[in-house]
Order: sequence, then structure tokens, then C-alpha cells
Amino acid sequence: MTSTDRAGSDSSYYGRPILKEPVWKPEVGWYLFTGGLAGASASLSLAARLTGNRSLARTSSLVAAAAVNVSPLLLVKDLGRPERFLNMLRVFKPTSPMSVGSWLLAATGTAQSAATTCELLDALPRVGGAAQVCSGMLGPALATYTGALLSDTAVPVWHEARRELPAVFAASSCASAGAAATLVGDERATGPARRLAVLGAGAELVATGIMERRLGALGEPYREGRAGAYARAAKPATALGLAVTALGRSRLRGAGAALILGGAVLQRFAIFEAGKASARDPRYTLALQKQQVG
Repeated sequence: MTSTDRAGSDSSYYGRPILKEPVWKPEVGWYLFTGGLAGASASLSLAARLTGNRSLARTSSLVAAAAVNVSPLLLVKDLGRPERFLNMLRVFKPTSPMSVGSWLLAATGTAQSAATTCELLDALPRVGGAAQVCSGMLGPALATYTGALLSDTAVPVWHEARRELPAVFAASSCASAGAAATLVGDERATGPARRLAVLGAGAELVATGIMERRLGALGEPYREGRAGAYARAAKPATALGLAVTALGRSRLRGAGAALILGGAVLQRFAIFEAGKASARDPRYTLALQKQQVG
């Protein structure tokens, strides 16, 4: 049955999409994950440094540096040519989430790379410390701006979730940062990271549930098709990872952290694919317009 058959009077002219579906490639879905991981890990590294946990600070700094340097590569792959990403840095537009995000990524990447280099070389501690402070302070904005970017579009399932998406991204980013540090760090120093992973995973499940309930009928893409498959896999992975990380020991905690990371990736792709699906089907655009008029 086609969308036209299902929609009836809610169909557009010849059942054609009213909105243009986002042309982003899967690399953008991965960027939604790595950008959040980078931002939250940078802040976790700063917090660990300030509390004297040097081992955790080093681990989180390395994770942040890896994620923040992979992120522009993913964007360049989606854009097709490196100069297209560089062109976004020619001007700074405070009213444009994409412009702000590009500058956030560039600034955080530069600062985090400098901090990690100083850490690895055990040189210029003051420079490295200042760079980590800069990166850590920018981290929360980097971790959540993609939620604002998506909700600033006309895509129904993203726009109507504009209150919840930043919270979902923030919680998922914290869960990812804590899980990554737990997975690769020294177990004796990763207690704060485990707690962050557990709290972030719990908040992610709650925020996602609130978002889907508030969307109501507009949230149908989260229950169907590719987005539905991702969403159905994300929730049990995150919930099981939360339980194992909180209650398990030693290697089990690592398995739990891996599940939390997997759940975060799946949730980002669920959001990514749900947006594309809601733009393809004119029912969701028309339903949103009726809600706004009503």
C-alpha cells in the first residue's frame, strides 16, 4: 500500500513529497555520534583533570581527540570536497546552527588536538592545560548543537521534537563518553566514567521515551521501516548496557560499556532515518500544518 493510499484526504498532489528529503549520506549519521562523543569526552577530560584523576583525563582526552578529528572527515565525505567544509568557516552566523556548529567543531578540534599532543609528549603543560580548558568548555555545545541543527529544519519529526532533541543528544553524548572511557581506560580510574555512562544511558532512555510520546502520530517513523528497526534495537542495547555497567564487574563492565556505545549509535541513526522518512511522506507534513493551523 502506498503513502497515497494510506493518506486519503491527507495526501499531497499525486502523493508526491511536499518537502525535499535530506540528501545527507550515512556519514552524517555517524557524525551525529562522533560529534557528541567528542564534546562530552572533552568535558569529561577537563573534569577529571580538575579532580586530579590524571589517568581518566588522559583516556578521555585521547577519545575526544580521535572523535573530533574523525568528525570533519565524515562531513567532508558527505559534502564531497574539502573546500565545501572550509567555505562554512568563511563567515560566522550566530543565527545559523550549521555555521555555529562548524566553528564549534573547528575550535574544539584545534584545542583538543593541542591538549592531547601536549599530553602525549609530556611537554608544555600550561599550554596543554589551557587547551583542555578551552575544549572542555566548548564540549557541551559541540555535543548538543546537532540536536538544535536538526530541529531547526522543516522536517516534521525533527522540528516537532525541538524541545527534546537537544536533551536526547546531551544524554546520549554523556553516555557515550562515559562508556568509551570505561571501555578503554584503566579500570581503577574509570569510576566517574562508569557513573556518567549509567546516568547518561538512563537519561537517554527517558528523554527518548518522552520525545516519542509527545510526537504522537508524527512519531510513527520511529516505529516503522529502517528507523523503527534502529529504534527497536537501540533501547534494549542501552538498557542492558546500563544494567551490566552498573551491576557487573571487570570484563562485564566493558561489555556493558560496549552495549551503551552501540545503543547510542543506533539511536542517532534512528533519529537520522526517521527524519528522512517523515520528509518523504506528505502525511506528516500535512498533519504538522493542520496542528499549527488548529
